[in-house]
Amino acid sequence: MPEQLLIDHCSPTLAGLKTANMFQVSLEVGESIQDELRKLNRLLREKGIRVVMLRRTDKKALIYLYRPERLKRDLGSREAVRILADKGYVCDSCAHCLSQLIRHMSSDESFPHEVGLFLGYPPEDVKGFMEDARRGVKCVGCWKVYGNEEEAVKTFSRYKKCTDIYRRELSKGRSLLQLTVKTGRAG
Repeated sequence: MPEQLLIDHCSPTLAGLKTANMFQVSLEVGESIQDELRKLNRLLREKGIRVVMLRRTDKKALIYLYRPERLKRDLGSREAVRILADKGYVCDSCAHCLSQLIRHMSSDESFPHEVGLFLGYPPEDVKGFMEDARRGVKCVGCWKVYGNEEEAVKTFSRYKKCTDIYRRELSKGRSLLQLTVKTGRAG
């Protein structure tokens, strides 16, 4: 997987600012990316990051790069547990919740909007979007904000600045591994 693709779509997670990012990769029919994902997991595991495929079609794969320790914390909040339980998740472990998300991604006709919780979005914003995506939106950036607009705008700015810095550093020859911050362990 090209380092540029990961920097463009995952810099805030690589920097330890965000729980997770998702991105799509184009595939040739019959192409497997499992070997690439295994290599990436071996490379980034020591930095506290894991990578999994959420969904695959003949021509695309949806990849999820995340920090398990942060995801555990995010999914453990009372509001996140409530939202996930309402969507039929059994929240006995972070890994179980993620496997349930993968199942929803591959079997549900509509996109499972609870994915915002897995990306580190505030539960009140995920809930607001799930209730009515058009009503009560205070601003739009990396996600639609229904709650704390001021904090969200600061977060969007941090994510953009981080991505700009990571792109610049990659162009100067820094590697993905050098740019990835070690935080916690990858569970």
